[in-house]
Amino acid sequence: MSSTHIVSVYDEDLKYLSRRISEMGGLAEQMVADSVRALVNADLSLAQKVISDDVVLDEAEKQIGEKAIVTIAKRQPMASDLREIMGSIRIAADLERVGDLGKNTAKRVIAVASASLPRQLARGLEHLAELALMQLKEVLDVYASRSPEKANSIRERDSEIDAIYTSLFRELLTYMMEDPRNITPCTHLLFCAKNIERIGDHATNIAETIYYMATGAAPVGERPKDDTANTVGAINS
Repeated sequence: MSSTHIVSVYDEDLKYLSRRISEMGGLAEQMVADSVRALVNADLSLAQKVISDDVVLDEAEKQIGEKAIVTIAKRQPMASDLREIMGSIRIAADLERVGDLGKNTAKRVIAVASASLPRQLARGLEHLAELALMQLKEVLDVYASRSPEKANSIRERDSEIDAIYTSLFRELLTYMMEDPRNITPCTHLLFCAKNIERIGDHATNIAETIYYMATGAAPVGERPKDDTANTVGAINS
């Protein structure tokens, strides 16, 4: 086999990984959007679709991992090429977790479907999801461009989602204290809100991976955080 042909096949392997990551990203985005829509509208059939789609996302991650291992074994890549392949594995894992979080939110639709969801709480969840999905979409766009500057910019905006989550957390606690009948549905909504907040964390993980793929170094400094939900009880104690 000629060296030119070897390089061509190698390029196809890398393009395959990139294409599958993009496909996973699109499906993960759709699952999260559908899970929140199902929650707000008490749409059980849409929730079930999200749960079913998780199997497709899991299989995609498996295929990316297998392709990456075979490519490493055959091509023995070095430096940026090795980072590209290892980055694909890490990003696929984060996208699989995003899908899991969407699925977990969808599973709670049944639990809250019988409860009347206050519009302001629904709007809070939708706003949190909009921010998380925007961050996920932007980081997938950066994956296509491999821009370390844009990846770092997304990483530094992680605190925005944390702040909205903390505000929603406080609002849900208020509803629970005002009426004990709200405790069960609001508890489920707390878990859903945390799922959405974690999606932002995974988008930030992807941004850090892209930065490493492009530069060979980790981003400088700790990622910004503004999640103070764990201190809510202590503030008034």
